Amino acid sequence: MATSFKRYLIDKLSITEEQADKAVPDLKTKFFKKGTIIISEGDTKSDSYFVNSGLLRMFSMDQKGKEHVIQFAPENWMISDRNSLMYNEPSAYYIEAVEDTEVVIVDKNFFVNMKHVIPEILELNINMLHNSIRFMQHRINMLLSASAEERYLHFIKLYPNLTLRVPQWMIASYLGITPESLSRVRKDLAHKNFKK
Repeated sequence: MATSFKRYLIDKLSITEEQADKAVPDLKTKFFKKGTIIISEGDTKSDSYFVNSGLLRMFSMDQKGKEHVIQFAPENWMISDRNSLMYNEPSAYYIEAVEDTEVVIVDKNFFVNMKHVIPEILELNINMLHNSIRFMQHRINMLLSASAEERYLHFIKLYPNLTLRVPQWMIASYLGITPESLSRVRKDLAHKNFKK
């Protein structure tokens, strides 16, 4: 059932339940076991994934086999490789289920097809794209200029429920630091908070 996605559309677009019902009947849900790779580097899939339950992550792998986490997608987040989605180019990324995860599969034509039913849906798509660009610009700036502590504090603000759901090495990869550096940051923050 695409119930979470329907609720997402109602909340974001201020549309009626009846309008949302028209948008979601053909959408499929799919379950992925923890550790399943949904998209691999080189794939040319053209779907987005709205997370009903569970957690996905997008990462790349360098020539030495080191993983670099680009994004996490917990409940009510959408994730896709936009390059593959919009331009049918081979993906440069992997998308993996960090936990057992149920997703709504949203194909690349969903928003265009739905504009006849819900005209506001194109505005949602544009807002989502702008938000994604804003998120990535901020992320690049943080990686280039912020301290490890500042990056970690921003991670906690952005993903408040993930610190206990995600292994420390994945968080470190997202932050662009080593797991040892992340341990030091957490210890320093705990020490600062203890002193208060």
